[in-house]
Amino acid sequence: MSHVLPLGALLGAILLSPALAEQESYGSLNPDEMSLGRMVEDAGQGKTSMSVCASGYLMTKSGRHAAAREVFERCADAGYTAAMTWMSQLDDNGLGAPENPDAAAQWDKRAAELGDPVGMFNHGLDMMRGRGIAQDVEAGRQMIDRAAALGLPVARRLQSAGYDLDEVTPDADTWKYAPLF
Repeated sequence: MSHVLPLGALLGAILLSPALAEQESYGSLNPDEMSLGRMVEDAGQGKTSMSVCASGYLMTKSGRHAAAREVFERCADAGYTAAMTWMSQLDDNGLGAPENPDAAAQWDKRAAELGDPVGMFNHGLDMMRGRGIAQDVEAGRQMIDRAAALGLPVARRLQSAGYDLDEVTPDADTWKYAPLF
């Protein structure tokens, strides 16, 4: 006995199969896994990872400061100290929000307290300059020394220059660190 479908039934099955398939959902077969948008979405959902947190660097370097802030803040809250130092950089320079030296100094302090050498160096600079925090040159030098002891080259360079802040401050930023009185 032959099992042959009439041509009309076969053609109908072929034409209806996409409509039937659309009714069932098995998720995305090709998810948007590595886009910057996905990284912001993941961070917004509290899904932080090294790759999500590192994506903030590309965001800020490409001028997407608001997105970088969102990612870095979530990552900083999750304990990523590099995200804290990036939040400081954004706040110190008014990227994605108004300039806020007080917030920048707090991010540096938080990273320093968690043992991050860059956070220690930046916190030391903040204290030496009195930017965003009370000026305490001696405590700032001690913080720089801690960063240098952990091998941070720029901290060692500052030590070698006798803690002359011009050694690590670009000429273009001199105005920012000048005394206000």
